[in-house]
Amino acid sequence: MHYKFKISGIVLSSILCSSTSSAEGINKQKEKPNFIIINCDDLGYGDLGCFGHPTIKTPNLDRMACEGQRWSSFYVSASVSSPSRAGLLTGRLGVRTGMYGNNREVLFPDSPQGLPQDEHTIAGLLKKAGYISACVGKWHVGHKEEALPLAHGFDYFYGIPYSNDMSKKEQLIMGNNYYSSELPFYDQLQVIERDPDQTQFTKRLTEYAVSFIQKEKNKPFFLYLAHPMPHIPLYSSESFQGKSIRGKYGDAVEEIDWSVGQILQALRKQGLDNKTLVLFTSDNGPWLTFALDGGSAGLLKDGKASTCEGGFRVPCIFWGSMVTPGTMAGMGSSLDILPTFCEMADIKLPEGRIYDGTSLQNVLSRKEETRRNIFPFFRGNELYAFRKGKYKVHFISRAAYGSGDKTYHATPLLYDIENDPGELYNIASKHPDIVKNITTEAQEYLSGIQIKNSIFDLPAEK
Repeated sequence: MHYKFKISGIVLSSILCSSTSSAEGINKQKEKPNFIIINCDDLGYGDLGCFGHPTIKTPNLDRMACEGQRWSSFYVSASVSSPSRAGLLTGRLGVRTGMYGNNREVLFPDSPQGLPQDEHTIAGLLKKAGYISACVGKWHVGHKEEALPLAHGFDYFYGIPYSNDMSKKEQLIMGNNYYSSELPFYDQLQVIERDPDQTQFTKRLTEYAVSFIQKEKNKPFFLYLAHPMPHIPLYSSESFQGKSIRGKYGDAVEEIDWSVGQILQALRKQGLDNKTLVLFTSDNGPWLTFALDGGSAGLLKDGKASTCEGGFRVPCIFWGSMVTPGTMAGMGSSLDILPTFCEMADIKLPEGRIYDGTSLQNVLSRKEETRRNIFPFFRGNELYAFRKGKYKVHFISRAAYGSGDKTYHATPLLYDIENDPGELYNIASKHPDIVKNITTEAQEYLSGIQIKNSIFDLPAEK
């Protein structure tokens, strides 16, 4: 069965918030809008000022949230990097595309395959409508030439093919010996450096992104700026080192905030702010096992690799003249981005395949209710949890990391996510009817998915 889913501020900030004209933005959408996704790595739900962090300073993101829409219930498709990024780019769950793993949860430098060629990406679909697209930063859905960005609709690729810790040099610094290879840095299909200076990553990628905006300002464009930070190992450039009260993690996040300011300033300078939609988000929750070097999920439970809220629910801000400002409490997902962009660019979704998202344009432009009423929480090819409306049921529990055994709950756990986002109080015994109904719906949902074999669990290259 296929389901379609239905700052504290100063006076100046208040003026800026109220000045956005949604009607003007809607009118200007008659010409093809530009799209920018700024995707962070392992940034937690509670790591921004506008999402409640008390010490990390994020003035550009706070202003962006004030002028745009801040989504408080936005989910990624998986709580680890590779399947989450694949879901964002394709609008489809990993179990449909094979982009998941039961043994290896992400792709590694010895993984033999990546995102299948027959999957449509945001860049590939926009390309058919005349868009120019750039992937700047971390890719992590396949490092072979046939799986790199240029093979999936992008015109430019400038960055790294997988995580910044997947390097012999970085692992040795951390006392490990996991990899025998160096981290490559690409410009198009050419490796121009190995083990580049990571203190320059955020600055360097931002400069490239700004130059792309300047170069392609007269064409409709899609920029996917995927920051490698604040994933471990943490780095920031000289101007940000040792500046944050929150330490190295805060330094990295505050430099990302600077980067956001540079992107929005470039749009304003080029006169593109009235026809560009910008999305800021994260690929999954914080890597809590690294303690102070990891981020925070705020009041949410657990983090990266978990099917609790802290693993899947991430900060999300939409900005642009076509966005009516406000805080949206309804469910949204990274799976919804591809259909949203396609509707705004007047592109029909390809026939003959199921998408796991639906357009958010009505919410962005008119603040209507979201169409999404359910959300599945997969880990590997198993459905661990399922949310419907305000309730979330857990069928399986397992520690985010480590070798802990899975617990299959004879009586599923039930949480009222709207009143208990921290998943502290199991109310299953008080509402057996709700548990039964959601369990039945989740089983019907799962029965309608033809699960592909895992790409991540294929034998590693020798």
